[in-house]
Amino acid sequence: MKNNGRWKKTVRTLFARKIAAFSAIVVALFVIIAVFAPLIAPYDPNYADFASFLQGPGKDHILGTDNYGRDVLSRIIYGTRVSLIIGVFAVMIACIAGTFFGMVAGYFGGIVDDVITRIMEAIRAIPQIILAMALTAVFGSGIRNLAIILGISSMAGYVRMMRGQVLTIKQADYIMAGKLQGNKNFRLMLRHILPNSISPIIVMMTQQVGQTILAEAGLSFLGLGISAPTASWGGMVSDGRLFLLQNPVFALTPGVCVAVLVICLNMFGDGVRDALDPRLRGEV
Repeated sequence: MKNNGRWKKTVRTLFARKIAAFSAIVVALFVIIAVFAPLIAPYDPNYADFASFLQGPGKDHILGTDNYGRDVLSRIIYGTRVSLIIGVFAVMIACIAGTFFGMVAGYFGGIVDDVITRIMEAIRAIPQIILAMALTAVFGSGIRNLAIILGISSMAGYVRMMRGQVLTIKQADYIMAGKLQGNKNFRLMLRHILPNSISPIIVMMTQQVGQTILAEAGLSFLGLGISAPTASWGGMVSDGRLFLLQNPVFALTPGVCVAVLVICLNMFGDGVRDALDPRLRGEV
């Protein structure tokens, strides 16, 4: 009951901040669009009508058509689904793998800690977009591969954060008492250490979804992300930049969607951080 009360207070604090509440509404709107894309999109996103290519906004096509005569609005709606799927699943992969390795490294220490830490330092030394480009060239693109690649390339931050949390928590009296009672190491990690170090991980997850979506858009813009004809915001910007004079909406609209979603995700992540930090809530 005490934990339930704490989480309810955290949620109230989060949505008491107008900017965080507004960001949550915008993100929820994008999620609804992604889930109900087949019902919302007026056309098949891959249907090419060569008789009406590069049309400007009008009655039949609200945002016009692209260079293959495909409806831009429908492709943006389906692109929302692609961006959110990749962003969420990549962050989940990075969080689960990074949290596990960080917990193991911090708890056992010694050579285990050294090996995991050095590998993660090597990954962190390479910019995420460069590492993702290299892995994409080796393993190929596609939604599943891209989510795994972006997850691997961003897991080092979770390892570092979780390791630091574990190094602090494992010295607590209740962990020592658990060891004296005969609890196994992984039981202590999962039942005591993980729940007491999850708050900063949640904050990092909410903030990193936007960064992952931006990375996916960048890879698609460079032609290394989602393959045609699947709708992708980054791919649409890449295609549309060649036709800015004929139909500027074709390139500008998906770019605006990327910016709005990433900004709102980051602002919502800041709100989550403030709500979970007792110092910022005035409790300490």
